[in-house]
Amino acid sequence: MRSFNRKMILLGQIKLKQKIMYNRAKKLGRTHSSVIASSQELDILLNKYQEFQLAEKPLLMYSKVS
Repeated sequence: MRSFNRKMILLGQIKLKQKIMYNRAKKLGRTHSSVIASSQELDILLNKYQEFQLAEKPLLMYSKVS
C-alpha cells in the first residue's frame, strides 16, 4: 500500500511538473534555461516512476522457439 501511495504522489508531481514546463515553454520558448531545467526535473520524476513500474512487473525472459 505504501508503494501505491508513493506512486500516486509521484504521478501528481509528474503532472504538475509537466504543466509548469508547458507554461514556461509557452511564455519563454522551448530553449529557455528554465524550461530546460524543468525538463530535466521531469526526466528525474519519470525515471523514478519507471523504477516503480519495473519493480511491480518482473522482467519477462524470452527464449528462442525452435
